[in-house]
Amino acid sequence: MDPVTLTTDRLLLRPFAVEDADAVYTACQDPDIQRWTTLPSPYERHHAEEFLRTVPDGWRTGYDFDFAVLTREGGTLVGAVGVRGHSGVWEIGFWTAKEHRGSGYATEAVVALARWTLTTTGCWRLLWRAEVGNTGSRAVAEKAGFTIEGTQRAGLLNKGTVRDAWVGSLLPSDLGLPSTVPYLPAPSRPTA
Repeated sequence: MDPVTLTTDRLLLRPFAVEDADAVYTACQDPDIQRWTTLPSPYERHHAEEFLRTVPDGWRTGYDFDFAVLTREGGTLVGAVGVRGHSGVWEIGFWTAKEHRGSGYATEAVVALARWTLTTTGCWRLLWRAEVGNTGSRAVAEKAGFTIEGTQRAGLLNKGTVRDAWVGSLLPSDLGLPSTVPYLPAPSRPTA
């Protein structure tokens, strides 16, 4: 797939480029990003460079799309958001630089990428997972419209340890979008 750029009222989401190495390296020095994501810890400059070299491959294969989240005014890197998947089910992940948390940027970026994914890739279910305890990520997912489905035992491998994960989903109908395939939900249970 050809790389795309997405815009929102305040943000520009564009594929990461090698020129982003300094900003990615700096943001990923935050202990919370290293704690709650599967990024290496300690996070060294070569990790940023290696990641940025892989971004074009994801676009080429059509299964892994990573975006730099930048302010439209000033072009400051405020975070990252990406999706990966195939066969109708994709997974979204994101982080926000410490100084930009609480601004609503992550939710804005997640909604923009979710809309694009659900209308462009054939995705009929967008999955979100985060380690239990990552309340910031869960708050973003809920604000973006994800339905929290529960806790997945041993649902996430992070730094050599399998951890329980919260899991949620977003369907096209959750955003008022048509689905590429019909959906037949389970019937509601009658109440006694």
